[in-house]
Amino acid sequence: MKTLLIPATLFYTISTQAQGNNQQLHQLFDDYAEERMQFFPSEATTAGFHQYDDRLAIDGGAPYLAASKIFYQKYLRALQKFDNTVLNAGDRISCDVLVYMLQAALEAQSLHLEYLPMNQFVSTPLELASFGSGDGDQPFNTVKDYENWAKRMTAFMEWTDTCIANFNKGIQAGVVLPKTLVKLMIPQMEALAEKDTSKNIFYKPLSKFPASFTKKDKQRLTLLYHRVITAKMRPAYAKLATYLQERYLPAAQDKAGLYAVPGGDRIYDYYVRYFTTTDLTPEQIYQTGLTEVARIRAAMEQIKKQTGFSGNLTEFFTYLKTNPSLMPFKTPEEVLDAYRAIYKKVLPHIPALFSHQPQTPMEVRRLEAYREAASGGPFYIKGNILEKRAAILYVPVPDATKVNVTFYGMEATFIHEGIPGHHFQIALQQENKDIPAFRRQPFFSAYFEGWALYVESLGEKLGCYTEPYQKMGALNNEIHRAIRLVLDVAIHTGKMTREEAIAYMMENESVSKAIATAEVERYMAMPGQALSYKTGEIRIKALRDKLAAQLGANFSLRAFHDALLAYGDMPLQVLEKYMDNWAAHYQQQ
Repeated sequence: MKTLLIPATLFYTISTQAQGNNQQLHQLFDDYAEERMQFFPSEATTAGFHQYDDRLAIDGGAPYLAASKIFYQKYLRALQKFDNTVLNAGDRISCDVLVYMLQAALEAQSLHLEYLPMNQFVSTPLELASFGSGDGDQPFNTVKDYENWAKRMTAFMEWTDTCIANFNKGIQAGVVLPKTLVKLMIPQMEALAEKDTSKNIFYKPLSKFPASFTKKDKQRLTLLYHRVITAKMRPAYAKLATYLQERYLPAAQDKAGLYAVPGGDRIYDYYVRYFTTTDLTPEQIYQTGLTEVARIRAAMEQIKKQTGFSGNLTEFFTYLKTNPSLMPFKTPEEVLDAYRAIYKKVLPHIPALFSHQPQTPMEVRRLEAYREAASGGPFYIKGNILEKRAAILYVPVPDATKVNVTFYGMEATFIHEGIPGHHFQIALQQENKDIPAFRRQPFFSAYFEGWALYVESLGEKLGCYTEPYQKMGALNNEIHRAIRLVLDVAIHTGKMTREEAIAYMMENESVSKAIATAEVERYMAMPGQALSYKTGEIRIKALRDKLAAQLGANFSLRAFHDALLAYGDMPLQVLEKYMDNWAAHYQQQ
């Protein structure tokens, strides 16, 4: 019997050999990556490229939009010179990926998405708070680093003015956020405008000067930061808070979804295609969600029977949410230690499923207080091996005594957000020098979220889900993503109100009203993003099952995983074509 155990390095070698045959294409990739950083300097900082650490893109402004449109069109024309059919696998994937990215960016501009420049989950103001904390991606190692951040902070007032101008354009066009979301954004901005220097996050780098700094450097930088924060940053955040409260909130919409704003159906269709990287319609996704919810509920019924609980499933959910034994924590540190214990449990099982592990370490850390209230659950922030910066599994713990091991699905959550979910996929992609630089950061949600949800299904193989309550937690996590297919579409097509969506979630999974509310408000803020998880997972499982049937005894799950991760993330349609070619090639060996 022949077992196909194909390490990712073989695919990397194939890609490396091909680079010598198509230098013109690789130069185009390099040029694109370099020029892109000028349009996305914060993204460059996050990726570990620090040429533009002093810049902040005024990304909603007319000059920026016009210049970026020319940029996208230039590279689309340049790619037309290459015959995709004669390229090797790596170059063909990279060409397909770049074309997709450029076309999506141009379509987004045509929809005037700049009219909705921020929300309570994703925004430049929140990103800058992470940068300015001194614990994020913005470096604070040299005097030059400190000066760069001061310049970036200075640009925030212009960004703020542009943001407000675009919000006003949205008001005129009737394209506005729901009132519910605006009410969440206001306290975020107020907190970041805090006048007390001991509480304001932007003063933190002043308490972390490197030992190499001279007394004169420290004094000069301290004066500079106090001046910039006092004159630029705090006033900008205060201006946003006041504007949102006094001008935008009264103009915001009462409905929850995009269907209620002019052109909202076109915007939602774009987001559905963008986040799923498929041609599925919202209605097809909605129906898939209903089917998945029913299937997972049936599996939950089996777990309920296994525990001996005699009531119905709704009563079982209530029992899980209120059972004191499932809420054993008294302090935030105990919650963090529980996640660290899962880390140790999973690691011994990794070699059976993966030939390669990332060099970038990962640590578990509590989420900052100013973000805990608006955050749903734990989430992953990528690291950077070149800068010796670990990836972080952030865990919000606003109240440790309410952290429930079942409806939080702690083991499944760690597998998804940490190892081997986001950390393996994203860190390996970042570390892979044999794919173009523009592809070393995650971009396609359906791939990387689909992957992370897919590996949740490997829990038993990773030493987890050994008792019914953790298995129930895994099912709770899975049905949560299935419910997203239903609710995201329902909210943005008008099938459900915010309140109906919250009730549907609580009826079908073991979550508190507070968590259900935060989740629904997330779908309201980021249309289509929540569809990527289940859509990606379903496609990956379908690929695995198809290739397992095709290769028979030669199929190796570890080889499948290695091949799946070998070229980084990509649209699902590109992934399916690549994996089909992979299977055909190795079937002939």
